[in-house]
Amino acid sequence: MPDSPRAQRGVIDTSVVIDLQRLEADQLPVELAVSAITMAELAAGTHATDDLDERARRQDRLQRAEAAFDPLPFDGEAARACGRMYAAEVASGRKARGARALDLMIAATAHAARLPIYTRNPGDFQSLKGLVDVVAV
Repeated sequence: MPDSPRAQRGVIDTSVVIDLQRLEADQLPVELAVSAITMAELAAGTHATDDLDERARRQDRLQRAEAAFDPLPFDGEAARACGRMYAAEVASGRKARGARALDLMIAATAHAARLPIYTRNPGDFQSLKGLVDVVAV
């Protein structure tokens, strides 16, 4: 049982979408939102393996996510927020390229929507304190 009431709405990052079937509902907000960036990561993930069984699992996950979510866009407000996320990441001594850049874009989408971000990898967002609320699940 969580110590505080569940948030009404929050952005789940790619790590949570991947593990969604294994998570308890009380670990997550009542209403789940995803970023268009997460959907792009899921789409790319289907092509990132040569294992046919794994590719089929990833394709199934992508199709379930596409059916369940209307993704939040990476819009102008998210782009501006991403600049602040990038600056915070670089100031912390971490590189903000590659997969890290995608995490920053997801966090910026959550920030622009004024929603917390739920993640299985809270360390990926440690430099963003004060910019976006991060909830570890």
